[in-house]
Amino acid sequence: MHAKNYGDRTLTELDHVRLTKLVDAKSHPDLEELLDMVEVLPSREIAPDFVTMNSQVTIVDARTGHRQKLTLCYPTAAEPATGFVSVLSPVGMSLLGLRIGATAQWQTPGGEEFNAQVAEVHYQPEASGHYTT
Repeated sequence: MHAKNYGDRTLTELDHVRLTKLVDAKSHPDLEELLDMVEVLPSREIAPDFVTMNSQVTIVDARTGHRQKLTLCYPTAAEPATGFVSVLSPVGMSLLGLRIGATAQWQTPGGEEFNAQVAEVHYQPEASGHYTT
């Protein structure tokens, strides 16, 4: 297995704790590896241009220029057809902790590779003063 490059990622303490509990409940080696590599900040200190849990973002496909609005969510709230992507999905894990301008890279289960830039963060719970939800 080849090592994944998670790049510079930053999470809130609350997201880190909740995602660590998710890893503890089930085996998610990729998420566990990512959690070991990220910078962790108090929720009140994270900049508003980072993708945190429950953030709504627009990504732009590097090849086609197609724009897509997504909300990064926990697995129980995932509805990919409506843009709610699970943090455990390839695209969700690739977005977690990135900031505007960064490129998310992921591979579909079928082996297709995608690259998309985080163009906008429309909603971030912490920037809206929602530190515990």
